This record gives sequence, structure tokens and C-alpha cells, in this order.
Amino acid sequence: MPRQEEQSLLAHPKYRPDIDGLRAIAVLSVVGFHAFPGWVKGGFIGVDIFFVISGYLISTIIFGSLAGEGFSYREFYARRIRRIFPALLVVMAATFAFGWYVLLADEFRQLGKHLLASAGFVVNLALWNEAGYFDTSAETKPLLHLWSLAVEEQFYIFWPVLLGLAWRFRGGNGRHLGTWMWIATGLSFLLNVYAVHRHPTATFYSPLPRIWELAAGALLAWNALRREPHRNWYRRELRSVSGLVLIGLGLVLITRGKSFPGWWALLPVLGACLCISAGPGAWLNRQLLGSRPMVWVGLISYPLYLWHWPLLAYARIVEGADPDRTTRIAAVIASVLLAWLTYRFVELGLRRRRSEGVVKGLASGMVAVAVIGMVLAGRLLPPRNDDPGVQAIVAAGGDWAYPDGLKETKVRGETVYTIGEGKERVLLLGDSHVEQFGPRAVELARIAPGALKTLYFGTRGACPPVPQLFEDRDLACGPRREQLLKFAFSEEIDTVVLGACWTCYFDIEETTPGSSAPPAPDHYYFLDLQGRHMLRGGDGVARSLVSLETLIKLLRAADKKVYLILNPPLSTNFEPRGLIHGSRLGTMTASTSPVSAPFPPTQKRLQEQLRELGQRAGAVVLDPAPTVCVTDSQCMLTGVGGDPVYKDGAHLRAEFVRKAATFLDPALTVSP
Repeated sequence: MPRQEEQSLLAHPKYRPDIDGLRAIAVLSVVGFHAFPGWVKGGFIGVDIFFVISGYLISTIIFGSLAGEGFSYREFYARRIRRIFPALLVVMAATFAFGWYVLLADEFRQLGKHLLASAGFVVNLALWNEAGYFDTSAETKPLLHLWSLAVEEQFYIFWPVLLGLAWRFRGGNGRHLGTWMWIATGLSFLLNVYAVHRHPTATFYSPLPRIWELAAGALLAWNALRREPHRNWYRRELRSVSGLVLIGLGLVLITRGKSFPGWWALLPVLGACLCISAGPGAWLNRQLLGSRPMVWVGLISYPLYLWHWPLLAYARIVEGADPDRTTRIAAVIASVLLAWLTYRFVELGLRRRRSEGVVKGLASGMVAVAVIGMVLAGRLLPPRNDDPGVQAIVAAGGDWAYPDGLKETKVRGETVYTIGEGKERVLLLGDSHVEQFGPRAVELARIAPGALKTLYFGTRGACPPVPQLFEDRDLACGPRREQLLKFAFSEEIDTVVLGACWTCYFDIEETTPGSSAPPAPDHYYFLDLQGRHMLRGGDGVARSLVSLETLIKLLRAADKKVYLILNPPLSTNFEPRGLIHGSRLGTMTASTSPVSAPFPPTQKRLQEQLRELGQRAGAVVLDPAPTVCVTDSQCMLTGVGGDPVYKDGAHLRAEFVRKAATFLDPALTVSP
């Protein structure tokens, strides 16, 4: 009786050691980028190389099966479970266990959400949904790297179905299969190029703009099945060399600042395609990619990819900052050791067991992980660090209430939020530093509804209300600001309130003031007929301040009352988590007495400059500093009882704003 493997309906490609070597390049690039980003600046393109390899190998199996005895979806997904689940379950279990030991309540809850999403292979969609102004740092999400695995698995769900339907189209000989694949690849690539500037987060995490990378490998597999291997040694060697050169260029030229994937992703994708198409006989493929060290790394590439990121992420969490070089080197060494142990004793051991019970057991294990994720996300299991004082600090970090209590409406095609029914109509323009005052408006609607004016919040995170001030990573800011300024000058508005994180944009002497602030001013520029004027390294700040003053004067000339909101002090010193003491690996407690922090001198100078600008242009200046500061140079981090004043280093928390931000009331209410 033939072995069970021989009865399989799935065709499998001949083993190629050079492809394992290509896997080694991919995983070493990713690990190098995550551990030493200053050295391997473009290492994240390793994921794109993985996509091409996966698309090639999986599609080769599918094509061979369709051309043979038929394709078995059941067997296909059973093999995927055998391949993916063993190492993944081990890493997820370890990540959960260590997370319980070192994480705080909000971090542990987020880990639960990611466990649940990872178990369903939709964590890329969960991360896409989380991404935004107040998203936690990517470096502190231990399961962040599983987004790429989720994209692959989503591809494996629809791709076999698409190929099966195309194979049977017009006679069932697959003659039109290549055409349909080219169409799918082209549409996905065009979507990727179109959306990378307009919706960068969606383009990165969504499977649709990524399909073309896996489909490129599929087209390569289709071409390989229909043509003879390369007999021209020159062409074969040229492809191998060109492929490695393109990958090398990607590692050097592609950096975090590039719009990726977009056009830049062609470098790793085409490079990987050329390396694979060169075949195992090409000299570099044989001598370099097929060498024993490269093949060994390629064999453990999957568990190495799984292990390296949680170790680096937890190192950052435990140290509270980027770990030093020694710690990162130790994490990489530990990742390699764990990857080999996982490959040797988990993956190989389960692959040799052919019973259906293995698949059922692995599937049950993933269901168990999903249940654990739901328990954590529902706060039914607290972490080890469960001190009440610590949890109060953690709660402050999540105390953001905008746009709660406000009504969504459309103005000139733009979404704004409104509250109040007063005769005077007020438009609040700015970024999240205007949004943070939404809870005060809601509180006034509760305690003095008759005095509240009709308020419109026309805001966007990191989008300052300064004409001609731009940042290329947010192409929607300029058009939205233009439409809302037209609304501001219309007869529908009586009063305009301007506010922003002025410190973030204009205090170029400082770096970004704390977490959740807009991007550093390095990328912001003032645009006029003379070209771009960078805020940092140019005269963009001076020109932007003139633009702001001109805007106020024009609004006043249009008979609008104008208020200019200054910033409270901002810096990492005002981070609530700075009140937590102790070690993640030991006991953690929180301060309960009032704490203050210094008002940064450069910010004070900017505040005075803005005060003079506003008064000169005819605006009423609203200053939160007297509400927040106890002296001219010291400002509250916590109030009576140790309650934090700030949500993070850049924003006041909703509870404080709701009760204490009375300096805003003249702009929001009718005087008695």
C-alpha cells in the first residue's frame, strides 16, 4: 500500500536550496532592521521577498494539482495548518505568558486583542483599525509582526478559489489562467501606487494593495510550468546577479521615510523574482544562496521571524526605552537559538506525524488562543502588575473623550462634529490640541445648555490651521483645511477659534514633545511660489507665523471674532507613566502626591511670541498655562490626590479638561 503522502492530490515542487537561501536573506534583513535599524535601514523589504517566495511555491503546488488529478482544498488547508500552526502556537503561548508577567493593564488588554486577531489571521486588519494619532508605539506591540502572516493567509483563502475558477473557464484547460492572474496583479499594483500617499496605513496593512507581490510569485510559477528551464547560461547568470543587485539596492535605498510599498516595492519584488527564475543552476544561486549556512538559516527562517520580534518588543517594554546594543544582540542570539529548537523539536516532530488528529489538535490549540485573547480583551484576567495606583495611571493614558457627546455632520463635504443650539455659531479649527477640549463643550452642554453657542469642531490630527503649511504624509490635510476655511469666512460662522500644537510645529529648538504629538517638524514645510520652506532647516517657521497672523487679520476683516488658543506645557516630563516606579520584572507602584514639572523655556518664548502675534492681529488669546501651572516655571503633572492632569506628554486628559478648562468658556458660551 502506498504511503499517505503518495496518495496526496497536491503536487509539490522539487526542493530548491537556493530558495531557502533567499529566505535567509529575507529573514536576516527583517531581523537586522528591527534590531539594528541604523545599520540595515531597508531591512523591512524582507517581508516583500517572503511574499514572492510564498506566492511562487503555493501557486506551483496549485498549478500542478489542477493539471493533475485535481486540487483538494481540504488537504491544502490541512497542510497549511501543519506548516504554520506549530511554531506559531508556541510563540503565541510564550508571548502571552511573558505578557502576563510584565505588561500593564492596557497593554495586556491590547495583547489580548492581538492574540484574538492573530488566531483568526486578521491581525493586519486589527492593526490597521488601531493605527491613528493615539496609537501606541509599534515597537511595543509584541505580535505586530504577524500582520504579514495574516496577509499571506488571506491570500491563501481566495487565491486557490480564483485559480480554480479561472482554470475551468472556457473548457477547463487553464488557457486563460495567466490572463486572469495578470489582471489581478495589475489591479493590485495600481491600487498600491494610487493609495500609498493617500492612505499609507491602509496600503501597508490591507491585503488588496499587497496581492500583487504574492501574485508576482504566482506568475513566475505559471511561467516556469509552461517553459523549459534556462538553457542560455548567460541569461541565467544575468538574472541571478540582477536579482541580488535589486535586493541590495532595496536594502540601501528604501528607508522608513519612503512611501512604501508603492513603486519602491518593485526593487525587492523584481529582485526576488529574478533570483527564483534564474534557477538552482545559476552560479550565485548555487554557491551563495544554496550554501549550507544560508540554507540552514532559511530552514529556520519561519520560527526565527516569529521569535525575534516579541523578544525585541519585550526588551523595549522592560527597559522603558530602546534597549542598548548588548541587549539587542542578546535578543537576536536568543531568537536564533529558539528558532532552531522550535524547528528541530516542534516543526519537524509534528510534520512526521501524518494522522488527522495532529491537524485537529493544532486547530483546537488555535481556538484556545482565540479564547484566551477574548478573555484578555474583556479584562477578565488581570496582569500580574495589578496595583490600584498603577492602574489609575494606566487609565489616565486612555482618558480621551473626543468626539464623545458630539454630533457628526457634513460641512462642504467634510465631516465635522457639532454641539449646542446657541444663536452664535463658532468654528473650532485645529488639530488634536483643539479636539482635547471637546469634553469641556460636552460638560457645558450638561451644566449650562442655554449658554452654549453652536459649536463646530473642524479638526484633524497633526493638521495645523495655518494656510500653506503642509506635510507630505497627510495629503488630506490641505484640501480639508481649505474647505473649512471657506466655511469660516462664510456667513454661517460668527466666531473662529484657532488652536494647534504650536510647540510641535514651531519650537524647532526641541524634538517632538512627548508621545502622541504630531510628527517632528522635520517633514513640515511652508509652500509658496518660491517653493518649499522647511520648518526645520529653513525659514518655514517665520513664514508660517506670518501666514497665521494674516489669516487672523483676514478673519477680523470679515467681521469674525477670533480666539487663539495657546498650548499648555508639553514634554516627556508630563507623561503619566513617569509616575510609575519599580521594575517590570519586579514590583511596580505609583506616586499619589502632587507632582510638578518644569515649563520648557523654549516653549515659554514661543507662547509669548504667539500671544503678541494674536493680540497684534486682533484675536483674543486664551492661555491654559494659569490653569495648569502652579508657578511661572512649574506646572502640574498631577493634582490633588495624585490624579494625572495629562493623558500623555502632549495632551490634557478628558477628566481634567471637563472640570478645569474654564479658560475656554468665553469662546464657547454666551456671557451672562
